[in-house]
Amino acid sequence: MKTHTLSRLTFGLMAGLWIAAGAQALSLADISGKDAGGGLKEALTQGAGKAVDLLGQSDGFLKNPKVKIPLPGSMQKVEGLMRGLGMGKQADELITAMNRAAEAAVPAAKDMLVDAVKQMSVDDAKGILTGGDDAGTQYFRRKTSEPLAKQFQPVVKQAIEKVNLAKTYEKFAKKGASFGLVKEEDTQLETYVTKKTLDGLYLMIAEEEKAIRTNPMGAAGNLAQKVFGALK
Repeated sequence: MKTHTLSRLTFGLMAGLWIAAGAQALSLADISGKDAGGGLKEALTQGAGKAVDLLGQSDGFLKNPKVKIPLPGSMQKVEGLMRGLGMGKQADELITAMNRAAEAAVPAAKDMLVDAVKQMSVDDAKGILTGGDDAGTQYFRRKTSEPLAKQFQPVVKQAIEKVNLAKTYEKFAKKGASFGLVKEEDTQLETYVTKKTLDGLYLMIAEEEKAIRTNPMGAAGNLAQKVFGALK
């Protein structure tokens, strides 16, 4: 009799635990469309803001090997020649200026990224929620890369023009392009740096997005935790 009673108690306890576990485990279908959209926007705003803050500070590009901007690949032979001729200091000065230009341009991206989140449609949100680890980042790239390039380029140009070697670079690059040694797109330094600035920004946004998807409890807002927890 005691054994029978104990078995019933054990079964009841286990059943209670299963019910409790089921009540806590939400799927995306259990979350309202409004909450799903709100959680997604919360997470993307957080990730984009963090990426901008990381890059838009002194050494944000220069000391981060993932996004540091080198001279264009087609000009790196020239860089090697400069260093061989004892002009390493000048080459370093130009590379530093390029990365400082990127660091100066990036903070202006925050408002545009936030606006892109606000303008997100229901279909956009569905695609991001059910997409890959960087689906949100790809949305940002589609919506903001062109206007951000226009916004960044004057800032980049102004920062680079302060370095005398930039003019020498363009002179060498144009001559190299005429012989087919340098890509035409690499002859305008501000265009190249602007492109690399955007690449670095989207790379860091992608890393932040992946981190939120991998560890939803690390997300700043409760709604983002709830939505990405359900996805996971």
